[in-house]
Parts: sequence; C-alpha cells; structure tokens
Amino acid sequence: MRTLRITLGLRAAALALPVLVGACTTLTGSEDVVATAAPQTPPADEIKGDLGLGKMHFRKANYGLAEMHFRRAVEATPGLAEGWIGLAASYDQLKRWDLADRAYGEALRLTGPTPEFLNNRGYSYLLRGDVRRASRDLSTAATKDPENERIQNNLRALDERVRRKV
Repeated sequence: MRTLRITLGLRAAALALPVLVGACTTLTGSEDVVATAAPQTPPADEIKGDLGLGKMHFRKANYGLAEMHFRRAVEATPGLAEGWIGLAASYDQLKRWDLADRAYGEALRLTGPTPEFLNNRGYSYLLRGDVRRASRDLSTAATKDPENERIQNNLRALDERVRRKV
C-alpha cells in the first residue's frame, strides 16, 4: 500500500478537516494529513448502527451522509444526546444554521450546558461569524473545563478571527 503525505497550511486544513463530533476542535498550525492509496476498513463497532455510521461519515467529511445517519439515530432514539450533537455539527458543516440551532436545542435539553456542548455550540457560532455568542459559549466552556485542549484551541481560533477583523 502506498502512502501519500500532504501538508496543509492552517487555513486550508481548517477548511478541509471536519469538526470532531462531540468535541469540536481547530488546528493550530501546519498539520500532516496522511492519505492511503487503499481504503481502510473501520473497526466493526464503529459502523454499527446509524450513530456509528454518522460518526464515520462525518470524519470522512461526507456531511450529507452523516446528517442522514445522525437524523435516523435521533429519530429512533430521541434521548440520544450524542446523536443530536452529531446532527447539529453536520448541519453546521452544511451551513444549515436553522436546523443546527434546533439540534443544539435538543442536545441542551438532554445534557444541560456541559463544557462539550458549549464548546460545540460556540464553534458553530464561530463558523457563522457570530463572535459575541461564540465568545460567550467558549469562555463558559473554558471556565467549566480549563484544561480541555479542544476548548483552548477554539478560543485561540476565536482570538485570531477577532484580530483579523480589527
């Protein structure tokens, strides 16, 4: 099997790589992305059920398929907070902010304002360019979980965005 190594700059990498479901993140510098010539088979437990398929498609940046599977997962199990977060993140990537807000609303009802939830919703606001609400959610998330690297990365991305606007 041949391996191809591609180096992306920060801006290109941030656009090319999806937000992690359940824990949003941003890249902090040039990252190596390794693509293999032959497709890798995901672990068997990863592809079980719609939740697993949603996660798999999201990681592969197949956001339409991820949305479909996350939607099926929450239709089958409406109390599945992880499914609602995945659905909201998929809608974020599809720029369907109205639907993302509904899915975040359901996740909030189920989990409350956990650091993970606030981080994801804050990242959603950052994607939309709503710096005020992104700052509010990400700052609250950081207060609740100050050691969380993903939250800190998103705060740095927010700071960078604010600096570029000024």
